[in-house]
Amino acid sequence: MDLHPQPSGGQPRPWAFPAPDRGALPNGLSLLRSHRPGQQVIAVEVCVPAPLAAEPEGLEGVATITARALAEGTDRHTAEEFAAELERCGATLDTYADHPGIRLSLEVPASRLARGLELLADALRAPAFPDSEIERLVRNRLDEIPHELANPTRRAAMALYAEMFPAGSRFSLPRQGTADSVRGIGTEAVRAFYEAHVRPGAATAVVVGDLSGIDLDAVLQDTLGAWTGPAPAPVPAAPANGDDTGRVVIVDRPGAVQTQMLIGRPGPDRHDRVWPAQSLGVYCLGGTLTSRLDRVLREEKGYTYGVRAFSQVLRSSARGDGAAMLGVHGSVATEVTGPALADLWQVLRTLAEEGLTDDERDVAVQNLVGVAPLRYETAAAVAGTLADQVEQELPDDFQAQLYARLAGTGTVEASAAVIAAFPPGRLVTVLVGDAEQIAAPVRELGIGEVKVIGGA
Repeated sequence: MDLHPQPSGGQPRPWAFPAPDRGALPNGLSLLRSHRPGQQVIAVEVCVPAPLAAEPEGLEGVATITARALAEGTDRHTAEEFAAELERCGATLDTYADHPGIRLSLEVPASRLARGLELLADALRAPAFPDSEIERLVRNRLDEIPHELANPTRRAAMALYAEMFPAGSRFSLPRQGTADSVRGIGTEAVRAFYEAHVRPGAATAVVVGDLSGIDLDAVLQDTLGAWTGPAPAPVPAAPANGDDTGRVVIVDRPGAVQTQMLIGRPGPDRHDRVWPAQSLGVYCLGGTLTSRLDRVLREEKGYTYGVRAFSQVLRSSARGDGAAMLGVHGSVATEVTGPALADLWQVLRTLAEEGLTDDERDVAVQNLVGVAPLRYETAAAVAGTLADQVEQELPDDFQAQLYARLAGTGTVEASAAVIAAFPPGRLVTVLVGDAEQIAAPVRELGIGEVKVIGGA
């Protein structure tokens, strides 16, 4: 019996995050492109620096309504016609607003790129903003708010930001506005926000995918190049200084069988040299099922299905005045809220005393660096990360350099970074649960003053 010889493994090929080519259109629109052979679905991201800090006081949420309205009809198509045209060319278009600005995300087959970009350009160049659509978007947003308030995870986040940041800071309010502020938004406010901030001179387009046989320069000039307008006035940076005095806020939900936990404090953004070591340390603490928090609270104690640690950029700035939210979140049964928090704090104290182990560091590097080629298999993933770098004022090679710095970070450095990120005495804790059952056990822990607020 003849058997085929066993195939041998080939030499591993080095991988690096795709390096983009940078350019610009005559209208001032900055351009990043990345040719990814085989990616027949082209991903396009447009970053418009229309930050939440630019929203008029009392009209918080107007950036979100403006972003959503961009895809609700243009000077050439009604809202229904615009959606049909996107569907006809196999494209999807998503829009949203966040602290850095408005983002538009287009995915379209390479064979329909010109038509997809034409529709995207129309949305940016000449949105119709019909009264009926603005009114519908406002009603939809108002309908979303009660559901967000009823969601323990979202309610915890609202309470944490409101508690940590001063009342005058845009960071203290929900990103998509409150019921009171959204209720006052009309077509005039949306158009004024658009006219002031949605302009090509400060915007950036990212195009990623298989660009073989596509005259991208000509296509872009005929589409996004037709978007014109004066340069927007710069928007002063929103203060990102949060108060991390150790304290506890309980959002009362009488009868709740679970307690939603969200523990946080402000930290450095991605421009800080500590970011790679901090990212590695945070992953060791609570980045996956095998991380330290899960090993104790889930595997050993059985308190929860999972607890995660994270670092989320709020505003990133090359000036060095940006900030991120460092946090831990998860949920536990009401009756074990006190013991779970006690054990969580003990994990942090043990970490401060002993640091991370070499095994923890090695696993984190393998998971963060080793899986990067899989994470960036699609054009959309690459485009999204490049757009994040644009919004966060990072160099084009930041992600590529980050992986090298993660791989070169030692256990001692990662330990120091995560210990500094989560000092047990300087954490703001928000608990969404039954205050009558959990307040007394939490007070006994001595992790800070305990305040109870209503759940509405």
